[in-house]
Order: sequence, then C-alpha cells, then structure tokens
Amino acid sequence: MNFHSVQDIRDHLRALGANALHEQRILRLWAQAKPQDSGLRPLESFMPTAVRQDLPGLSTALAGLATLREQHPGQDGSARLLVGLQDGLTVESVLLPRDGLCVSSQVGCAVGCVFCMTGREGLIRQVGSAEIVAQVALARTLRPVKKVVFMGMGEPAHNLDAVMEAIDLLGTVGNIGHKNLVFSTVGDLRVFERLPQGRVKPALALSLHSTRPDLRAQLLPRAPRFDPQDLVEAGEAYARATGYPIQYQWTLIEGVNDSDEEIDSIVRLLQGKYALMNLIPYNAVPDLPYARPSWEKAAAIARTLHQRGVLTKLRQSAGQDVDGGCGQLRARDVQREQTMTFHRPINVPAA
Repeated sequence: MNFHSVQDIRDHLRALGANALHEQRILRLWAQAKPQDSGLRPLESFMPTAVRQDLPGLSTALAGLATLREQHPGQDGSARLLVGLQDGLTVESVLLPRDGLCVSSQVGCAVGCVFCMTGREGLIRQVGSAEIVAQVALARTLRPVKKVVFMGMGEPAHNLDAVMEAIDLLGTVGNIGHKNLVFSTVGDLRVFERLPQGRVKPALALSLHSTRPDLRAQLLPRAPRFDPQDLVEAGEAYARATGYPIQYQWTLIEGVNDSDEEIDSIVRLLQGKYALMNLIPYNAVPDLPYARPSWEKAAAIARTLHQRGVLTKLRQSAGQDVDGGCGQLRARDVQREQTMTFHRPINVPAA
C-alpha cells in the first residue's frame, strides 16, 4: 500500500466495501493515534470482513508514512523531530510546549528566504496530505497534540490542495479546534481565496519580516510581490470574517529589521488591527551572514510595540539549545548520508 493523500486512503477503503462511517472511524483512530480495534463493540459486529482483514496491513502502511528518525529534546519542553517519509526523504516536525506541533508541508522550499536553511536547498517534493496527517499521528504517540501549526519546512500555499485536505481531516475527526490549526504563509492570493471556502477555516499567520517592500523582497526573494500594506489589509479581512486575529510573523535579525524606523512602520500598519505580532529572534544558521539580536533588545522592541497599541509576543524559537532551527536537522541528515556514500567501499570484481 502506497498512500500519498487522504483521498488515496479513502479510495482504498471504498474498494474494500467500506462505507462513509467505516471510513471516518478508521481515519479518526489513525489521526488520533489510537488502535484500530479501539472501542467496546467488536469489529466483527459492524465492519465488513474485507475491511477488517485489511486493517493490520493498513495500520502498518499508515505508520510507515511518517517514522521517527531522530528526537532532540530542548530545555524549553519542545522536541525537534527528524521524520522519515516513505520514500526515504526526511522532513522536520517540532513538538511545542503546551501540546502544540509544528509540521512540514514540503521537502525543501521554493521561497528561498535568505535567512532560512530550508530555503537553501530549494523545493525537492510536495508532502502529501496523508504524510502531513501522519506527522500528527506520529507526534501523538509521543505526547498529546491539541494545536497544529503549518510553520515547518515548506510554504503551505505552494502545496495548497494537500494542506487543505489535511486541515479538513484534522479539524473534523482529528479533534483539533479550527482556531488551533494555524496556516503560515508568506502571502499568496490563492490563500485568501481558498481558506474562507473550506468547512474548516484555520487561523492565519502571515510572514511579514519587514514593512519595507524592497527589504521584504530581499529577505523573501521568491515570495509573491505583496506590498506589506496590501498583505495586512487582506489579513484583516480574513480575521474579521473568521473571528481569529491574524498572527504576523517577524524574524528579528540584528541590524536588518530591528530599527526604530521599522518599529514606527509596524505601529502604523498594525495599530487598531485584529492582529498579534509574533517577534521571533533569529535562530542562527551556520554559514549565513545574519545574527540574533540580544534578548534584551528584542524584549525592548516588544515592549515598545505593546505600549504603542500593537499586541506583541516575544517568542523563543523552540529548541534553540539543540541547534535545530528549521531545516538544520534535515541538512545534517543529508550531509551524513552524502558522507556515508562517499566513504562507502566499492566492491571491485576480482580480475
């Protein structure tokens, strides 16, 4: 069995004679990391024989969609996970404090944010909706998960169908509250068109990083050319329609986007908006020419914004102490594989 999407799983079950209720039950137990024989009623009393006989193999196939390769606990209660996919490629998930989970939607990323390790390798492939849900199921074998944020590797807007399919499942039988599903994007017109149409409407996080169009274009070189003012207006419309504030993401980089001028512009953009500014001090990446500001400076910026009418949270990037900023675990894994391949002895046939 080789599943890429949730629809692949549904099609497989329907071919065996499952009806909608059987389907939903199987998907619910999988997404919640519960055994398929959970429940008081014996499966023989309601499950078609072909479906019932298939469940052990199906459970094995679903478990193989996302497997734990490495776990790196952080002192803050987080844990960075290197997750193996069924074709041998890897992505990263992060167990967050307070029952949260950050998942990846792509292997690599095409946006090319200059401060991000993931962006350096470009896009390798899309992660299927089944593989996204499988990251949640895997995490739930380790600890409870009550919030899922799409802020790991990849740009969710570039894999929109798969991400929306995963969100739909997680927000229904996956038992995740809609406002606790957070779709993070650099900004794409398709997001503002599609998200309001889904039966599960996630919260939205917009990567801002600068109020200056020219600087934002330098930092996010292949992101859509959204003027920050237009991005905030589109976000505000979604916030008012759903009733959840927009989260604006700002990776705070020393000497790049931490000036008094930027602070003034943030206030002009967000004052009075239904919004939350997340300031995230830069998570240093080896070989990149960017530095993390001091915590004292970051805290002072957060206080200033808050005092001037912009609800602001200063957030620590999870797992700072394990040197696992998004993309770094995968990069080290790829480097290991390349080194092993380079040093692997070659069998030369005898003359």
